Amino acid sequence: MKLKLKRDLGLVEATIYGIGIILGAGIYVLIGPAAGLGGNAVWLSFVIGAVIASFTGLSYAELSSMYPKAAAEFIYVKKAYGSKSLAFLVGWLIIFTGVVSASAVALGFSGYLMKILNLNGSLIIPSIALIVVLSFVNFAGIKESSRLNFITTSIEVIGLFLIIFLGASSLGKVNYLEMPLGFKGVLSAAALIFFAYIGFEDIVNIAEETKSPRKFIPLAIIIAVIVTTILYMIISIISVSLVDYRELKNAPNALALVASKTALGQHAYFIISFIALFATSGTVLVVLVVVSRMIYGMATEHSLPSKLGKIHRKTKTPWLAVIAVMLLSIVFLFYGNIEAIANVTSLGALITFAAVNLSLLWLRYTKPNLERHFKVPLNIGNYPITSVLGLMLCSFMIFQFNWDLILFGVMVIVIGVIFYWFRRNKIIE
Repeated sequence: MKLKLKRDLGLVEATIYGIGIILGAGIYVLIGPAAGLGGNAVWLSFVIGAVIASFTGLSYAELSSMYPKAAAEFIYVKKAYGSKSLAFLVGWLIIFTGVVSASAVALGFSGYLMKILNLNGSLIIPSIALIVVLSFVNFAGIKESSRLNFITTSIEVIGLFLIIFLGASSLGKVNYLEMPLGFKGVLSAAALIFFAYIGFEDIVNIAEETKSPRKFIPLAIIIAVIVTTILYMIISIISVSLVDYRELKNAPNALALVASKTALGQHAYFIISFIALFATSGTVLVVLVVVSRMIYGMATEHSLPSKLGKIHRKTKTPWLAVIAVMLLSIVFLFYGNIEAIANVTSLGALITFAAVNLSLLWLRYTKPNLERHFKVPLNIGNYPITSVLGLMLCSFMIFQFNWDLILFGVMVIVIGVIFYWFRRNKIIE
């Protein structure tokens, strides 16, 4: 009998998975570089990111209610266009940006750890150790991963509320519309910090391990986006109120620096740095879980080597996919530049989100009578306005990156095309 993934997650666990991966690295690691681009108006960059995430999240919610499967984006594109090649390329991008994201956040973890221990040196070794340990948790089971994620998410939310509580008195002290690089800088910051919103879409990839996925997955997406958007806006406003954006730009542990400017001083710096270890490690865990499920789903659909779809008899987890994600994530650690890695991840995510919005629009046209347990609101005829806007905004934001980064993204897609050709011709089994 073919082994299947175990359905252990309810609405609360699925929502926390989403909140955990969204909240982790973005606000703890990237608030500094984002403030350098957007100035005191960096909060507006988070609003732009939230709008794109919300529109696209609604598309994910409807699609997940139709096809509650692992390797979600791969399935959506395949069902929409009947094209395995297009579906493969989307899945390829998800895997690539996922492992790159895990690497970026692991480096962020190591940055905070080295600062706490007052050590100088390479961030690579502690980052490798983190990825290996969390890969073992991923292998141990979805329930174990969920429990650890619940703990790390709870701690990181406490950290954000602590900053809000300590920094609330600073509100109103600066001009929140000051843009040193103009609105172009705000858009560039939005492109960078879109990394901070990546995670809501990953909820759909645990559909096969969720009870009543057609009902719970759409709700989990919507709740996670709303909660994180509110927190991001408040934290970004407090950050530039307490610390000049020029100083934030060059701070390796920006959120801890913000905390140090409150009444608790260096005590708050240490507390937030310590909490950041949980925030970043929780994000790495969820990314490892989700990307391994994407690989598993694509393997079961025969788009990746079938061995990657094997389920471990005892833990009921895709153990070979778990190992593959671990090794790939370790490789990208050696790139070393957190901001550059985050930009690569954001670019890949925006391309994927554009494809998902377009898939929903096409399915509304080709399969209007297909059963949908959740339907995107605000429609003109049979077409959702939010999906159209999501497609347009994602496409627009792609061109806010530097051209060398866009060319790098094209290169990744070309490599995917070559890999797919080898698979189709059975050169790679």
